[in-house]
Amino acid sequence: NRETVNECVAALSSLAAGDEAGVLIITGAGESSFVSGSDIGDIRTRTRNDGLAGIASSLCAAVERFPRPTIAAINGYALGGGCELALACDIRIASETAKFGQPELGLGIIPAAGGTQRLPRIVGLGWAKHLILTGEIIDAKQALAIGLVTTLTPAGQLQVRARELAKKILRQGP
Repeated sequence: NRETVNECVAALSSLAAGDEAGVLIITGAGESSFVSGSDIGDIRTRTRNDGLAGIASSLCAAVERFPRPTIAAINGYALGGGCELALACDIRIASETAKFGQPELGLGIIPAAGGTQRLPRIVGLGWAKHLILTGEIIDAKQALAIGLVTTLTPAGQLQVRARELAKKILRQGP
């Protein structure tokens, strides 16, 4: 919802202004969901101007502009805006139980947080159109096969693998 997006954008801005974060890992709590997307009830209360303001796209843009490497550690459902948030990250790794999709057309809206631009750049135009137009939810193995993620890991090892990857990145030159 709007409040969550605003809090996340403020946190990113604060982290970007400091030097303590060399790599940013974005993940969900637990193992069932990375980000399941927008609050459907909140979407239904939005006005035309809210849509034009790009509530969720402001968060994805902030992640994409973050001045240091970003890793999406996807630990469950990454649907709609959640998938778009993962797409905004530099690197995407997933647990073997992760699920991905852009089901917005089923609600009569489009992936408005950059999915229509980022998804084709990452997986190609054919797969992007397939996922957006069908609303199909794919599993982690298929996400790896189409290049949506670069690495799969057992669910219980996702955070360990994300931190290992971050350390590897930090050992490189700035």
